[in-house]
Amino acid sequence: MLDRRRLLTTALSLGAMELFPGLSFAQARPLVFATFTGSWEEAHKAVLVPAFRKETSNAPIVLDPMLSVDQIAKVSAAKANPPIDVMLHDPGPALTALAQDLVEPYPVERSAAFKELIPDAQDPHGPAAFFQVVGLTYNPDTVKTPPTSWADLWRPEYKGRVGITNMNSTLGTGFMVEIAKMHGGSESNIDPAFKAMEKLKPNLSAVAANPGALATLFQQGQVDISPGNFNAIQILKAKGVPVEFVAPKEGAIAFKTLIQIVKNSPNRELAFKLIEAAISEPVQTRLMQAPYLVVPTNTKVKMTGEIARVLARDTDDLKKKFVFQDWKTINAQRPAWIERFNREIKL
Repeated sequence: MLDRRRLLTTALSLGAMELFPGLSFAQARPLVFATFTGSWEEAHKAVLVPAFRKETSNAPIVLDPMLSVDQIAKVSAAKANPPIDVMLHDPGPALTALAQDLVEPYPVERSAAFKELIPDAQDPHGPAAFFQVVGLTYNPDTVKTPPTSWADLWRPEYKGRVGITNMNSTLGTGFMVEIAKMHGGSESNIDPAFKAMEKLKPNLSAVAANPGALATLFQQGQVDISPGNFNAIQILKAKGVPVEFVAPKEGAIAFKTLIQIVKNSPNRELAFKLIEAAISEPVQTRLMQAPYLVVPTNTKVKMTGEIARVLARDTDDLKKKFVFQDWKTINAQRPAWIERFNREIKL
């Protein structure tokens, strides 16, 4: 059965083919951007899409939210005629996409915004559009003493009230790596984390499929405490949901998220313009503000408000305060870990 986004994409493509009979279906279809689910889709729909349309005389675009692993699977299955034009990846999936030859080199020499990015964000295979920060999230109405450590998730008073995500998400994998480190493990050995998860099961209320689904569980009152993305929590707060974010004493996890042009995309020029908008000062400035609070990578954007208060004053401060994991090492075993997690961590 065709979903709503697929029907919209098809309708837009057929309309373009009627106007321009020489176009193939692939050439006629709108730009397809595989953003992330939840708060990321909301932010990109509200800020990035209008900026892109303004710069492209209202070019058609479809947001198709999904996890990175699903983006890679879709593109890998149709390399010659990919159904996606622009992918959004955290560090691990970005390395996988590159290894599978799914990414076009970014035309750095044409880019007006690339040189404005911090050095760590200037990846020639696709720039980093923002940072994500993962820490502890909790409901202050039910959790009267704010948590201070990842270990607090195991406290008996949270029986049946803890939420996590599976390891298909970067949040879930990053969390498991940090739990492994707390028990003598590392980026190459998370066996201690699996043992710790067995002890966490009495406290688990849900294992969400992705960070957006986990945020929804807070909104529905099904969980009181969990690992979570800073910006997703801020959007919930703006909606009146009682939820707070805190960096654990072990250090919150920070990682950059890259935006990449898919190899063999029929919309490479529009893909380039979308990415240029995503890394531009105006778009990143707006995304940094409430309710989105996305951590910028453009050096012209001054960190202010809640980001400056809770996370970091600038990107140098961010790099000093947070944990950046070794995703090249993590990636080597991540598929096996995902399979094991899905087999062992069941409610």
